[in-house]
Amino acid sequence: MSGTINKVILIGHLGDEVKMNYFEGGNSLGRFPIATNESYTNKQSGERVTTTEWHNIVVRNKLAEICEKYLSKGDKVYCEGRIKTRQWEQDGQKRYTTEIHVNNMTFLSTKNETSNTNSQNTPSQPKPNKIAVKPIVNDEDDDLPF
Repeated sequence: MSGTINKVILIGHLGDEVKMNYFEGGNSLGRFPIATNESYTNKQSGERVTTTEWHNIVVRNKLAEICEKYLSKGDKVYCEGRIKTRQWEQDGQKRYTTEIHVNNMTFLSTKNETSNTNSQNTPSQPKPNKIAVKPIVNDEDDDLPF
C-alpha cells in the first residue's frame, strides 16, 4: 500500500457548548471539546481507575450549524475525522495544538432526549401511543395453479 491514512473515530461526551465563528461568504466554524474515558483495575491496589482524554473538535459550515443548534454540554457523540496539528506564535513562543477535524458525526444522546425519556417515566406525563400491527393471515385455500 503506497498511500497513507489519517482517520480518527471517537465516541465521547461534550465538555462545553459549541463555540461558533462566522466568516464572510457564509462559512462557519464550530469548536468544542469532547472527553473519552478509559477504565481499568490497578493490579496492585485492586482499585478501579478511570482516565479521561480531552480532544479538540472542529466542525465546519452546515455541520457546525447543526451542532450549535442541537448539541450541548454532556451530550454523547460519535465523530469521524482526521487529526490536524497547527502552530502559532504567542508572546514570542511557538504554540501547538492538535485538533480533530470532523466530517461525519452522529448524535448518540442529547440532553433533550434524556429529559424527554425521564419525563415520560413520570406519572403526570402521558405515554406515547403504540400501534400494534398484526399480520394478515388468509386461511382459505386458493385455486391458483402456482
